[in-house]
Amino acid sequence: MRNFRNYKIWQESLDLVTDVYKLIALFPPEEKYGLRSQISRTAVSVPSNIAEGSSRNSEHEFIRYLEIAIGSAFEFETQLLIAQKLNLIRDELVNDILEKLNHIQKQIQNLIISIKINQSKN
Repeated sequence: MRNFRNYKIWQESLDLVTDVYKLIALFPPEEKYGLRSQISRTAVSVPSNIAEGSSRNSEHEFIRYLEIAIGSAFEFETQLLIAQKLNLIRDELVNDILEKLNHIQKQIQNLIISIKINQSKN
């Protein structure tokens, strides 16, 4: 079993969740059950799926959860862009989060590739 706390992508995605909660606190109250709720759920889903996948016994299952995490990351990105288009958050705040999120997406994809390469060698 892998220790998810040792994965840099888990640590960074967890830090991003903290940033996101600060960001969505700035949303208007009427968005409590709309985009605010959606964004928080997808943001939390990224480190959660990395953690859950790390508990799986096979590399194949771990990859499956990493793929779910990256899917949540892209869903999260889309929701942030919608909030930006609706002027719910300032561009500079969104851009900072998106930069961090894009980095995490790349890291997850690279980990998936690395695992697949290692699998093919064995």
